[in-house]
Amino acid sequence: MGIETSQANKKEKKSCELEKEKNPILDPYPNPKTNTNTKGKKSRRRPHKKAVVVSPIQKLYDTCEEVFSVGGPGIVAPPDKIEKLRAVLDDIKPEDFRLNPEMPYFRPLTAGRTPKIKYLHIHESNNFSMGIFCFPPSGVIPLHNHPGMTVFCKLLFGKMHIKSYDWVVDGPCNASAVANPSDVMQSDIQQPPVRLAKVKIDSNFIAPCNPTILYPADGGNMHCLSAVTACAVLDVLGPPYSEPEGRHCTYYYDFPFGNFSVDGVSVPEEDRESYAWLQERGMKPEEIAMDAELYGGPSQSLLN
Repeated sequence: MGIETSQANKKEKKSCELEKEKNPILDPYPNPKTNTNTKGKKSRRRPHKKAVVVSPIQKLYDTCEEVFSVGGPGIVAPPDKIEKLRAVLDDIKPEDFRLNPEMPYFRPLTAGRTPKIKYLHIHESNNFSMGIFCFPPSGVIPLHNHPGMTVFCKLLFGKMHIKSYDWVVDGPCNASAVANPSDVMQSDIQQPPVRLAKVKIDSNFIAPCNPTILYPADGGNMHCLSAVTACAVLDVLGPPYSEPEGRHCTYYYDFPFGNFSVDGVSVPEEDRESYAWLQERGMKPEEIAMDAELYGGPSQSLLN
């Protein structure tokens, strides 16, 4: 009797399993590996992909590739692209580059020696360049220009004084400007000509702070950087300097507006501090000491 009951149970179980195969919904615990779809084909779970973490440096590089691919000499990228790169720079921190003020680059030198600035070269292509200027205290990059370029500067740490100018539109460029007799540098400024410029920025910046953006004809295209304390400045240029293409770095003297008298040019007394005369310097200034090396921080497979 027991045998007959066992055989009956086996038949009932087999019948139930056949019914489940015909109608999988009857099975409250379907096997995901053998579950069938409406077409009768077996489906398999796709393995979960691991999230790819993009480093801040790689993100900066990728964004520069996007932003400067639509630009060129004298051409500014659309506002949304400019804002996208600015937002990426906002999030950049010195630790992303493994930089800190205790590194040898930032140590003050002995009295009487010109502080040497180190440039860490990260990347350069036809469209843009990326690098970091490492300033010891009192390090200075004299007044210079960025012809046809859009420039993003991010102070990573430290305190920096920035003074910048833009050319006055249709302003005079006068080789016969008369120097004020009280100007102690009168013998040095007879040539080349001077040109009128307007002060854009004349302030101290303390990190963390917003990036500054210089445009080809606005925003302070000519600037001077003076380190009040040890500083690190991330510099992005689009396009980069290029001697063959005529984008070379020109240095300038700047003189107060009252140092020169030019026919037909006048500025109200209260506004004179907002203007200056700029004069090209014939050679690299003596007060700058700089050398360069390749950036040796976290490696990025897509850079260069």
